[in-house]
Amino acid sequence: MVSLLGKTPDELQEVALEAGLPRFAGKQLAEWIYVRRATSFDEMTNISLRGRETLKARYTIGRHAPVAEAKSTDGTKKYLFKTPPLPPLRGRDRSDSGDENQSEGQYIEAVYIPEDDRATLCVSTQAGCKMGCKFCMTGTLGFHGHLPASEILNQIFSIPESATLSNIVYMGEGEPMDNIDEVLRSLSAMTAAWGCAWSPHRITVSSVGYPKGLKRFLDESECHLAISLHNPFAAERQQIMPIEKNHPIKDVLELIRGYDWTRQRRLSFEYICFGGENDTPRHAKELLRLMRGLNCRVNLIRFHAGVDQGFPASDEQQMVWLRDYLTMHGLTTTIRRSRGEDILAACGMLVNALQKEP
Repeated sequence: MVSLLGKTPDELQEVALEAGLPRFAGKQLAEWIYVRRATSFDEMTNISLRGRETLKARYTIGRHAPVAEAKSTDGTKKYLFKTPPLPPLRGRDRSDSGDENQSEGQYIEAVYIPEDDRATLCVSTQAGCKMGCKFCMTGTLGFHGHLPASEILNQIFSIPESATLSNIVYMGEGEPMDNIDEVLRSLSAMTAAWGCAWSPHRITVSSVGYPKGLKRFLDESECHLAISLHNPFAAERQQIMPIEKNHPIKDVLELIRGYDWTRQRRLSFEYICFGGENDTPRHAKELLRLMRGLNCRVNLIRFHAGVDQGFPASDEQQMVWLRDYLTMHGLTTTIRRSRGEDILAACGMLVNALQKEP
C-alpha cells in the first residue's frame, strides 16, 4: 500500500478527496502525521470513522519500528530497520545491485548519538551504496535500492528517542545526492511549516560530490553540506574514491564556490586520516591550496578498520599535528570524536551487522 509519510499537504488533499473526505481533511492528515506523529489512522479522531476505514484500506501511514538495536559502551545506539518492498531497480542501478528481486524489502541502519545537550541521528538514504569507496565497509554491501522519503523519515520518527533529537545528519548508508528527489522530499517534510518545522540548520547532508543532485540540493535546500574529501590530490583520491574519475573534486568545488557560505549555512569537508597516505605535510599544503577562499571547516576522522581493507590509520599525534597546522594557516579544523565503534556504528562501518528476521 502507498505510504502517506513524506507527502505534502497538496498531495494529502488528493488522498482525502479519493477517500471521500472533504479537501480540508488533507491538512488534518498532515497535522496527524507530522505534528502529532500518529502511528495509526485510529488515532485521527477528527476524521470520520468511515473516512478512517477507507484510508486504512487504501493507505498506510508509513511508520514501522526498528527490528533490532545495539548499544555501545559510549551510549551510541544503532537501529536496524527492514523496509517494505522498494521500487524496482532500473538500468545501471539494477546491474550494480546483484538483486533480481526487490519484493522482500531491504535492511538499513540508523545511528543515534547522544552527547551532552545534543542528540543526533544519522540516517540512511539508500539500501547499501554504489559509490564504491575503498575504505568504506558500507560499500561492500553493494547497492540494493533508493529509499523513498517515507523510509528516510521513518528512521527519524520511529526510534524510541525521536522526541529528543536536536540534529540529523544524512550520513548513513548510500549517497544522498544519488537519491535527490526523495532526499529533498524528506527535507521538506522536516523543515516546512506544514511538517515538523525544524530549522534547516539542524540538518546536515553529506555527499562524495555527485554534481547533478548536489546542484539541486544547493538550490532547493538551506540545510548544511558536508563533502567527503579524504585526499586533496585527484589521482590519489581516485584510487580510493571512484567518483573522482567522472566527477573530479575540482569541479565539485567550482560548483560550491558559486553559493554563499557567509551566512548561517555551513560547509564542511570530511577527511578520514590514513597514516602516511593523506596526513603528510604535502597533503596539508594541498588542502590549504584547494580550500583557499572558502568559508568552511575540515573534520578529521580516525579510520575505523572494521574489515581488512588494507588502510593504515593515522596515529593521534599526527592527527593533532594536521589539525593544528591547518588551523594555524587559517583553515578551521577539528578532530571528530569517534562514537559507536564497538557496535560497528562509527563512520563508514554500517553493514547491517544486526540483520535478522523480525
